[in-house]
Amino acid sequence: MRNDEMLLIPGPTPVVESIYEALASETRSHTDPRFVALYKSAIEKTRTMLKTDGEVFVISGSGTIAMEMALVNTVAAGEKLLVISHGYFGDRFIKLGKAFGIEVDVLQSEWGKQVDPVEVEKKLSTDQFKAVTITHADTSTGVAANLEQLVPIIKRNGALVILDGVCATAAMEEDMSKGYGNEEAKIDVVLTGSQKAIAVPPGLAIVAFNQSALAVREKMERVSAYYCDIYNWIPIMNDPSKYFATPPVNLVYAFEEGMRLVLEEGMEQRYKRHAAYGTAVRAGLSVYGMKALADEQVAAATLSCMLYPDGIDDASFRSALAEKGLIVAGALSHLAGKAFRIGHMGNTTVEMLEKAIVLIGETLDEQGLSVNINKAIDAFRKHALAVLNN
Repeated sequence: MRNDEMLLIPGPTPVVESIYEALASETRSHTDPRFVALYKSAIEKTRTMLKTDGEVFVISGSGTIAMEMALVNTVAAGEKLLVISHGYFGDRFIKLGKAFGIEVDVLQSEWGKQVDPVEVEKKLSTDQFKAVTITHADTSTGVAANLEQLVPIIKRNGALVILDGVCATAAMEEDMSKGYGNEEAKIDVVLTGSQKAIAVPPGLAIVAFNQSALAVREKMERVSAYYCDIYNWIPIMNDPSKYFATPPVNLVYAFEEGMRLVLEEGMEQRYKRHAAYGTAVRAGLSVYGMKALADEQVAAATLSCMLYPDGIDDASFRSALAEKGLIVAGALSHLAGKAFRIGHMGNTTVEMLEKAIVLIGETLDEQGLSVNINKAIDAFRKHALAVLNN
């Protein structure tokens, strides 16, 4: 990689050489047949990854645009939305829904915990919700949602499942053809961005609608959007030679290469690798007296929010790491200064993550906390063994 630093934050994530090369390719017209073919390939690879029978949208934008596109094409003003929130990014759906006149209700967990499925069942049985949003891996807390529990409850109560996969897609299973819990309980909409587990630079919003979600859009007379109206994008996604808005040509080059790498590795292997990375990183850091905010049984495979041992100053700790070439992220909201967040997804490697364990140990030692780096490395390697031996 041509990276001078190890960017181990919850996104953007490290970019490999072949993706950089694709990004640096000659810029062509968005109507050039060579670009059109590549764009079509990127869309089809995304469809393959998510296993959807519906429509896939790969457009210029961020995860926030993807959230908006997912919501405005399924829930109209005055209709009811239930937000299942495991942290800061789950909460974003509250403001987003209200901005479009949607009636929003929310079930919020304590940070580091999951929302109780019993409470979800109770809430859905007492009111009629058009859709329910789930953040698969909340970037603020490192908590993963349990789709096997939540999806069947939501579908049983007649609502659409909108899955925010921004910090999960391509690392944690999001199979739109699969019945979660039972054959009929399927995810209706998945939204994500290019810069996390897919490991491409930021700038693309990716959304997939299954046939059930498309049928809901068909019944809506209008949506409160222009750029985010999927009816303006469906013709382009089916035939990229057509025009609605100019695509980011070079970023699509990079995305197509990123998706090639994702599918070349294989989805099952990616799920296994990311799960092993997450467990290994948390095991290694726990040797230093750091505790993950999310217990292991609810922890995401893609990032971890780690609480500091007593006596560690957040700003000086992360600054010292940055001087060593390791970038980690601060915590959000009430955890700011009390924890940091480390990403372990996309094209990160065992070697990178092991080096991060060492650098974190050295920095803690410099700040007056006596730590056993060799023991931390042993703990990391033990849990990463499935990857190292693959």
